[in-house]
Amino acid sequence: MSTMSFLQTSLLTHRQRVLRLYKAVVKNERSWYSDRDEWRFRAVVMRDRFEKNRNVHDLVKAQALLAQGELELEKNRHPNPLQYPNCPGGVAYGREPISPDWVMDTWHPMEKAQFPDYFAKRAALKKDHIEWYVKKYGLTKYNPEEEGHPHEIHDIDAHH
Repeated sequence: MSTMSFLQTSLLTHRQRVLRLYKAVVKNERSWYSDRDEWRFRAVVMRDRFEKNRNVHDLVKAQALLAQGELELEKNRHPNPLQYPNCPGGVAYGREPISPDWVMDTWHPMEKAQFPDYFAKRAALKKDHIEWYVKKYGLTKYNPEEEGHPHEIHDIDAHH
């Protein structure tokens, strides 16, 4: 029984299951030992345990060793595993908000000059979007024609 994933989407080879078990064991050891030297020592000892059984060619015995290893991992799993802050499950995961598109309009022209291709493509996309919007929804009180200005796509940087 593999406990590495809730939803199994493909069949894993024996080798893949062993590698995933090894990775999970080393991560679990990292949770138990905050001192890096102690953790590395434990990881080397664990690697030696895996290496001793590397050349087991009897599939029944190999499956039994894998099942025993998975049970041992579950028995020794840390109750509060180490999570890196910006990784899923970490305390800072998803805290950095995604900036809205209009923030790019506030960039100084010298900043925009560092990415000329990007901002040229962005200006063309904005022009296309405004034309699509006017074509689909027509004039609204937010359109320039309503305020007496001729409808043109103004260059945002003209006033900078």
